[in-house]
Amino acid sequence: MNPHRAVRFIGAIVAASFASVAAAESIRVEATPVPLSPDAPEVRSVGPLHYRGGLWLRSGDPRFGGFSGLGVSADGSRLVSVSDRGMSLSLDLTYENGQLAGVANADLGSLADEDGSPLQGRYFTDAEAMSPGVQGEIIIAFEGKHRIWRYLPGEVQPRPLPLPVEAEGMPENAGIEALTLLDDGRLLAFAEGSERGNTTLAWVSDQRGWNVMTYAISDGFRPTGAATLPDGDVAVLERYYTPRNGVRVRVKRLAASTVAPGAELKGEIIATLAPPMNVDNFEGIEARRGPSGETLIYLISDDNFSDRQRTYLMMFEWRRP
Repeated sequence: MNPHRAVRFIGAIVAASFASVAAAESIRVEATPVPLSPDAPEVRSVGPLHYRGGLWLRSGDPRFGGFSGLGVSADGSRLVSVSDRGMSLSLDLTYENGQLAGVANADLGSLADEDGSPLQGRYFTDAEAMSPGVQGEIIIAFEGKHRIWRYLPGEVQPRPLPLPVEAEGMPENAGIEALTLLDDGRLLAFAEGSERGNTTLAWVSDQRGWNVMTYAISDGFRPTGAATLPDGDVAVLERYYTPRNGVRVRVKRLAASTVAPGAELKGEIIATLAPPMNVDNFEGIEARRGPSGETLIYLISDDNFSDRQRTYLMMFEWRRP
């Protein structure tokens, strides 16, 4: 294991206790198993992604929901997610025969502002993406008031990171939606972008700051999440939505070797989830290596605090030829 991969795993484990420094309190979360396809429970795969269990998560706490960024510990035992309303969810994951089966020990707390007080006001609370950092911290990208903050282990107050220049003037709801730590220690970020364009902006960091790139988008899909795969490449989560056609999502694979300043990034479509499958507004993605060396992909959906939507947590095994 190279040192950057080790740092990434350590960061994911630190994420498991992240809520403990964000004014967290225990909440009850109900987890109901859901099939991949409610009308055809025998369907277990979409492309090379083999379904390893999914849950519909609910809570009576009115602050529960709107989850976008996602982190899972290296052993899969603990999950952390951040929400559109500046909350941090942390919970244990349970498995049966290798299938995602339930949750336990859930905590929910407010992310802290720079003065240590809870974030307040939609303009300041819209956490859209998260990633571990090279010092074991959690890095969060916010929309509304566009910014990137680092939450270091044991510290309540965040430390600001420079924002890419191009992101400073973006519309409130079209900023950085996806963020991941590459194996070489660089951060990779994607903007949600415009519905009418065929590219959106992306950035990769170095010791001097951010370098701009473009990322190809098509068919009305836009990036909402990113995760570094065990082999070092990147899984990019994209979402499509119209009132007529509803929501669908797809996962692309992006070769890490193509990520360079000024690059025109193009991912390869791996799988598309669409009705009649159980699909919702998936915005968070994480990847880890399973106990047998398999690649496991987790997705979480943002229910927008709507009675017509659900918080789904799903796990897939990426089976390759």
